[in-house]
Amino acid sequence: MISQRMENLHPSGIRRIFDLATKMKNPINLSIGTAFFDVPDPIKKEAIRWMERGLNQYTATRGLPDLRMALRKHLKKQNVQFEDVIVTSGVTGAFLLTLLVLIDPGDEVLIPDPRFVMYSPAVEMIGGVPRFFSTYPDFRIRVEDLEPLVTPRTKAIVVNSPNNPTGIVYSEQELRSIADFARRHDLWIIADEIYEHFLFDGLKFRSVGEFYDKVVLMRGFSKSWAMSGWRIGYIATQQEVIEKMVVAQQYSYVCVAPYVQKAAMVALEYDGSHLIREYEQKRDYAYAELKEIFEIERPQGAFFMFPRAADGDGDGLVERAIASNLLLVPGSAFSTQKTHFRISFSASDEDLKKGIEILKQIANA
Repeated sequence: MISQRMENLHPSGIRRIFDLATKMKNPINLSIGTAFFDVPDPIKKEAIRWMERGLNQYTATRGLPDLRMALRKHLKKQNVQFEDVIVTSGVTGAFLLTLLVLIDPGDEVLIPDPRFVMYSPAVEMIGGVPRFFSTYPDFRIRVEDLEPLVTPRTKAIVVNSPNNPTGIVYSEQELRSIADFARRHDLWIIADEIYEHFLFDGLKFRSVGEFYDKVVLMRGFSKSWAMSGWRIGYIATQQEVIEKMVVAQQYSYVCVAPYVQKAAMVALEYDGSHLIREYEQKRDYAYAELKEIFEIERPQGAFFMFPRAADGDGDGLVERAIASNLLLVPGSAFSTQKTHFRISFSASDEDLKKGIEILKQIANA
């Protein structure tokens, strides 16, 4: 009755934690991958303004022209220039469109381990083959580790910086090296840059799209402006690819709500630097409290850290945390290994402090 492709797919490890959260009484939730603040008022007011003016119907599948122009200007400021953009149903929708347009059944996609939970199941859903490469222990991509994995069926490599779940940000040198690798093998780079604004320690955002043109660059509004429920993202890439994505979106998501697109234009101009400073302070606190207890790479971006459990059993630690009313995500949700676990410091200061105290008690038990 059920298709074979879906029989082989299972809910993500993150979904299990979400379901647990609804059943627990006032849990301390350091598992969540959403902003700790609400959508800024100017963005909400712009959406309401256009709804009240009647902008509530279908719109062009590729997105409103004025938003697409604003997105191209935003990219140009970062020295990233592609032929066109398409507005998508978040970065999840962007990733699925990318796979539908680029990947044939049996094509291989190189995916880092650990990685965001969606990548490999999405590749499998469209008939592709995920090929994992380890970035342990420091979560850096080493091109020499990629070379042996390339076959005649290798079509693309996924790059996510700033990274979920590790918080790592790739340097210009690393991005150039990845671009050179892709160029040598004529691969597509699928670049997930949803955390582009989440950079700490004075780091400047660099995109792999600066160094290579065979890139599908995916970004969105969910993290930077707390718009995760609004489902809006975008893709920038070559014109030929965009045209096929428009066709794929016509037969799937159709379009993004036009009033959401209008609000996104206000979001692009909204200065959220004060919020990034708050995230950096939360990162500093969490890292200072936990670095002597766990082996942790200091996050440079996003709002996650990915510690190694002292006994090498990250999944077991998460179960003990849940028993203490603390929600974390097991490393096995992101990886072939079970040694680590993910902490989100996108929480209130009170919850972050309570959660870290519970973690310290578990570690010292």
